[in-house]
Amino acid sequence: MREGTADVAGIGGAALATAVTDNGAVATGIGLGVRSLANAGLQYTERRLQRQQQDKIAAIAGPLPIGQVAAWNASYAVPLHADEKGQVTVVREIGGAGLQCREIVFSVDTVVERKPQRAFYTAAICRNGQTWKWASAEPATERWGALQ
Repeated sequence: MREGTADVAGIGGAALATAVTDNGAVATGIGLGVRSLANAGLQYTERRLQRQQQDKIAAIAGPLPIGQVAAWNASYAVPLHADEKGQVTVVREIGGAGLQCREIVFSVDTVVERKPQRAFYTAAICRNGQTWKWASAEPATERWGALQ
């Protein structure tokens, strides 16, 4: 979806530029600029949505006793990302003096071609005051791509 939206923005920008100038190079440059801006905006939105999802998972996992399982879900108002759900558990405590962190395992439940699928991922969360936050720099490149 991301590439299609950016391409449409680029084509629209090029079409608008063609109406303003007869110079093909200038029109192409404007179209590419609009496409790049649209792509950057989409990537920013995707990162924010994924941060929201990570914050929800961390908030649920933070107070869990080790080994207990809890459900999580994330609903999005923006149609760029499908609503997701799964389960999370705390595997172990990690950290040191003044640094309270936990290793978690979470699942993501989806439906692909009308068949339920479940994938598992690991991450680290750390307490920041009263809030648990995502602490993994790249929790799962396969899951979130290069957006981390």
